Amino acid sequence: MRYLTLVALLGVVQLGWAQKVVKPPRKLSPITMTTFKNERNYLKVTYGQPSKRGRHVFGALIPFGKIWRTGANEATEITLINDVKINKKRIKAGTYTIFTIPGKDYWTVIFNRELGQWGAFDYPKYKDKDALRYQAKVLSIDEVYEAFTIFFQERKKGVNLVMTWSNTMIIVPIDFV
Repeated sequence: MRYLTLVALLGVVQLGWAQKVVKPPRKLSPITMTTFKNERNYLKVTYGQPSKRGRHVFGALIPFGKIWRTGANEATEITLINDVKINKKRIKAGTYTIFTIPGKDYWTVIFNRELGQWGAFDYPKYKDKDALRYQAKVLSIDEVYEAFTIFFQERKKGVNLVMTWSNTMIIVPIDFV
């Protein structure tokens, strides 16, 4: 009888252990996506979203004049279903990696054809695959964004690709063809 009681007790203990839920740690820079869709166009940006967490961002955490993955972890990617124009230059439908070179007054925004890059470590090897570079004016905004955020803002003949973090914003106008 004692043997059966012991077996039953161990079974109950095991069931208790089997039901313990272990939560994975919260990712500091979660992968997020922003999209724009209308009857003819679809654009999607996938990026790692770092947070400020009390740090000074541009000019410190993200140095001026150095290539940046434009987010965290994997390099940011944009998918265009149709050809578009940026600064009157046509960029073909497809998926591109977005890199930036932040500066105090302007950022260089780079659309690169090499996909699957981790960070910006290998960018120099693929610089020749740049499809387009755009100079975006830095805007200082009153609202402080805790997390790096990318979104689309619709306008008459296209969208603005907006990137903002802390109190800094840049805008890349994208015209539909």
